[in-house]
Amino acid sequence: MVESWRLSLDCVVEIICDSIVARAARGDNFGVALIPEGLVEFVPEIKALIAELNDAMAGSGAPAESLPTEARMEWLSSRLSRESFAALSSMPREIAEEFLADRDPHGNVQVSNIRTEKLLIGMIRRRLHDLRERGLYAGRFAAQSHFFGYEGRCAFPTNFDADYCYALGYSAFLLAACGLSGYLASVRRLIAPAHEWQAGGIPLTGMMNMEQRHGERKPVIRKALVELDGRPFREFASMRDEWALETRYVVPGGIQYYGPPELCDEVPVTLRLERG
Repeated sequence: MVESWRLSLDCVVEIICDSIVARAARGDNFGVALIPEGLVEFVPEIKALIAELNDAMAGSGAPAESLPTEARMEWLSSRLSRESFAALSSMPREIAEEFLADRDPHGNVQVSNIRTEKLLIGMIRRRLHDLRERGLYAGRFAAQSHFFGYEGRCAFPTNFDADYCYALGYSAFLLAACGLSGYLASVRRLIAPAHEWQAGGIPLTGMMNMEQRHGERKPVIRKALVELDGRPFREFASMRDEWALETRYVVPGGIQYYGPPELCDEVPVTLRLERG
């Protein structure tokens, strides 16, 4: 959405601040903002900066990561566009250093190492201070950040998760046993009971897309992004203004493994929405 609507980082901050101000006016000086770790990749000015950094740092003449930040910034000043260098220079030093840190095996910025939450909190704090000075905000802002990383994947698997992974592993074995290499195991009809699922394989070449890696165009599997015209996003979009203002939490309880299928074998919400 940020990329499609070409929202700047300032626009993202303004959206969050609008919610904070509106909630504070109701006396609700609390709330939770969930920020995807890859957000900065899709902000137009930051995306351009990352692309230019990837190309500049891919060459053998790029300064080593052990050099001081000032030396690398000076080296980059003549190798980045004016707009990208200005965006990098405007960041807090510790955040800028994360953009210049070690690259991943493909030579790209390691976005998961960029503390997006720290960058946003600093910008939000400055924005709220300005609003307070103008008499437009009278709340209290004391943000606490927490990077979940792999914690979001550390919950116990549901029956659906276990069945799905078992089916994928069995399908992968059958593909290998039949001498079919270069395929990705797949399982379809996932909203049906597990015994009605359809297993198969997808050629990896059919999923390839040409992208920039180490300063060169190479075939890679394209990232799966949120589909803005898909049912899950449309459901979210229809509710987000209300959720931003109202305090509503759902506690579904522990995962159920035994009992009625409609309780124990529940399909993930996004998958249910995708399939209608």
